[in-house]
Amino acid sequence: MNKIWRVPVIHLVVLGALLLVADSRAQERPPILEKIAKAYGVDSWGQIEVIRYTFNASFGPVTISHSWQWEPKTGKVTYGGKDHDGKPVKVTYLRSQLSTQPDSVKNETDPAFMNDNYWLIFPFHATWDASADVKDEGKQKLPLGKGTADKVVVKYPADVGYTPGDTWTLFVGPDCRVQEFTYHRGGPKKPTDVITTWAAYKKAGPLLVATDHRGTADGKPVRIFFTDVAVKLTGSDIWLNAQ
Repeated sequence: MNKIWRVPVIHLVVLGALLLVADSRAQERPPILEKIAKAYGVDSWGQIEVIRYTFNASFGPVTISHSWQWEPKTGKVTYGGKDHDGKPVKVTYLRSQLSTQPDSVKNETDPAFMNDNYWLIFPFHATWDASADVKDEGKQKLPLGKGTADKVVVKYPADVGYTPGDTWTLFVGPDCRVQEFTYHRGGPKKPTDVITTWAAYKKAGPLLVATDHRGTADGKPVRIFFTDVAVKLTGSDIWLNAQ
């Protein structure tokens, strides 16, 4: 399989595997972190049997799309998209068996999955990722819009994940929903700075999802948005579409 064309400026805003394992470096978390996760439906995560979504990224005239179907309980991932020649690509694998997969899956598909998944449900990952250092810095001016919001900084250690040292900063409203955020890529590569809104909120079953993010990446216009978001709950074959 040819390489998946990924977002070049945002690259891999992802950290480690989706293995919710406690880390000895875990810091005491500010109370607001749990409140944010609850606002997005983390207490109902155990009900999710399958989640599907299409990640779309637009940079000027260029738009890419990655379609995913993920079974959190089994770790089964199915990817659908196009290769460099515009030909359809479909890949299915188990994340627990990633080491046995072709290099294209290990080096391209799975990092892309992680990237897109973090964009979709980052409030959950911020709670699950025990190695991340989280600080509540109180009311601060919004980076894009008018007014203020609670600034919550989530910084990952320099030795974890595909892009270590990343920092996500969430600007959270009184309803504990993220209004805007900034992302700064860490590590030895050229830093990337992204600032976007979190908008067009929809409910997919018990989960709350921000389906539209507009702003800038290294000063250039960018839009990240999700389509075809839906979930199946345990014991049901019915897709619950985000609306």
